[in-house]
Amino acid sequence: MKVRLNFVEEVLGTASANPDIHREFIAANGPDAKTRKEEVEAIGVDTVVEKSTTVFPRDADGDPMFWDYQIKGFFKDACSMLARVGGKGNPQNLSGKLKAYKKVIDGMVFVAPRKIKVVIPEGMTLGNCQRPLRGQTAQGERIALANSETIPAGSVIEFEVKLLDKQHEKLVREWLDYGVFRGIGQWRNSGKGRFEWEEVG
Repeated sequence: MKVRLNFVEEVLGTASANPDIHREFIAANGPDAKTRKEEVEAIGVDTVVEKSTTVFPRDADGDPMFWDYQIKGFFKDACSMLARVGGKGNPQNLSGKLKAYKKVIDGMVFVAPRKIKVVIPEGMTLGNCQRPLRGQTAQGERIALANSETIPAGSVIEFEVKLLDKQHEKLVREWLDYGVFRGIGQWRNSGKGRFEWEEVG
C-alpha cells in the first residue's frame, strides 16, 4: 500500500533537541551503533537552541522528517486502543482479534522508506508549541514547561506499507482510519497530530 497522510492538526516533534539526552536514549534503545549515529545526526545538533525542546529529525536537505518506526509505533498505539472497542459484540473490530499485536506489527508489517520527508504547504513554516506539564510527586504537584517544534496542519507525508501477510491489510486500514481521532507525535491526547489518509498507489 502506498499511503498519504494529510495532517488536519499541527504535529509536535518528539526527538530531544539535547544531543546528549538523545544519544543516551538511543544508546539504551537503539539496535546498533550505526542506528545511534544516524539518529543523533538527524536531529541537527548544531542548530539546537534549547535542551528542553522536542524537535523533528532532519533529512540530508535539512527538511523535517519521520522515521519509519514512528509509523509502526502509531500502528501499535492504534491497535491497542481499538482492541478495547465493542468487545465481542463488534465483529468489525479486527484489532480486538489480533493476538500478540506488537509481535505481528514488528515482524509482519513494514514501512518504507526509512526516512519519511514532511512536505509543508507553500508559504507555511515550522512553528512552536509550549504547554504546561503537571505531575504529582512525593513533594506535591510540580509544573514544568514543555516546548515542541511543530509542523503545520496541511502538511503531508507519503510512505509504503509492506505486508508479509495480505490478511493484515484490513487491520492497517483500520489503524489509519483511527488517525483522525488520535494522531502521531507529542501531545496526541489534545488532538495534535491528527490526520486523514488516502491510498495513492
